[in-house]
Amino acid sequence: MSYPAQPSSESSSAGLSGTHTVSPETRDALALSAAIMARLRAPDGCPWDREQTFDSIKCHTLEETYEVFDAIDRRDWPALKDELGDLFLQVLFYAQMAEDAAHFSLRDVADNLNAKLVRRHPHIFADAQATTAEDVKRTWESVKQTERASRGDAPQRHLDQVPQFLPALLEAEKLGACAAKVGFDWPTVDGLFAKLAEETSEIQAELAVSAPLNQPNAEAVADEVGDLLFTAVNLARHLGQDAESCLRRANRKFRSRFNCMEEMQGGREALAQASPEELERAWQSAKHHVAGQAGEPVATDADVNPL
Repeated sequence: MSYPAQPSSESSSAGLSGTHTVSPETRDALALSAAIMARLRAPDGCPWDREQTFDSIKCHTLEETYEVFDAIDRRDWPALKDELGDLFLQVLFYAQMAEDAAHFSLRDVADNLNAKLVRRHPHIFADAQATTAEDVKRTWESVKQTERASRGDAPQRHLDQVPQFLPALLEAEKLGACAAKVGFDWPTVDGLFAKLAEETSEIQAELAVSAPLNQPNAEAVADEVGDLLFTAVNLARHLGQDAESCLRRANRKFRSRFNCMEEMQGGREALAQASPEELERAWQSAKHHVAGQAGEPVATDADVNPL
């Protein structure tokens, strides 16, 4: 089945009816948001909004994305509502700037998205079959490859399908998953634990070589630490975990425990003056206190790492 690259409003709503349609109130609210942005960018609009460019706005997009992540991690639904609005503002801003420059419009963005969603869900909008989530993923990737081939930008090499501009953790995860598609992967998670031990020992060996000189080879150490991190990311992938989310969770845990320890010590100045032994005792107390508030078990071994 073929689909138009830019469907009309009528064709893009094919197969949608009843509870699948958007309420008039929602359509009106979205239309008003677009109209407000157009007004802000008008010749007699807001000076700040008018002087913004794609380059000046893109840093805000990244910031707003992480604020969405944070609201989700905290399960703060009112905050998520606000942050999604801020993220949606970025879409409106880019689309309006593009329309001002005669590149494309918000309507073009929506039409393109609608066509893509229909095209990549043939089990819903056509006669393809997909009964499991894995079936859907395979169909999605197949259609995606067909789209790339039609545009003449199909990957020349297997790993070319993983963009190099992704954040490092996400790129590492996708590289591992992409390589696994051709069978290049650890067959079991046990191999990853062994690899972690191997990479850790290689860092130690590199430090041992440079110890007499008291000057570690920074480049060699960076290579070995990178290998360790890459292996850790793929361990998370094998365990069905998102490495970025895992690390953000660990960061929140460390922040919470450290803040608690600081309060127990009597503030920042008292914390800075504490001895290593006092800090260790305070850390263990903080771990128990924070875990107790969350109803979580805590290791009692005093000689554990900070996490």
